[in-house]
Amino acid sequence: MIAGRNSLIYLAAGGSLALLLGAWSFEYLGGMAPCQMCYWQRWPHLAAVPIGILAVATAGLVLPLLGALAAGLTGAIGVFHTGVERGWWEGPSSCTSSDITGVSAQDLLDQIMTAPLVRCDEVAWEMLGLSMASWNAVASFGLMALWLTAARISAR
Repeated sequence: MIAGRNSLIYLAAGGSLALLLGAWSFEYLGGMAPCQMCYWQRWPHLAAVPIGILAVATAGLVLPLLGALAAGLTGAIGVFHTGVERGWWEGPSSCTSSDITGVSAQDLLDQIMTAPLVRCDEVAWEMLGLSMASWNAVASFGLMALWLTAARISAR
């Protein structure tokens, strides 16, 4: 039982590490600067890796559940980011375009000067019709399933 549990944890934490390495490759090797929400999606993956290391070293249910929470959180952020990219809902004003109707020239200049270089409401890359945020959500919910299966084994 422990071997199966630990294998699932290695897969889940390793999956988070692989997604981070992929994101960093797009950023540093591919020259694609991430937006603010892209960074938000990385933090739970960064947490999942040490959670996985600790979970393999200790028994119990808590750490696999924390890993599942981290994977679910980054998946949820990925779904939210996808919605912003597709125009289904509005994203944070700090990283999306805004309506300039009735805005003074000085306020508009202030918005331009404080705006991030990469907007969250534009799809920077996609494969098979899914953006990076969408792929992160799909993969992260798969990782969450691995974490939850490891937690179920831990509960026995």
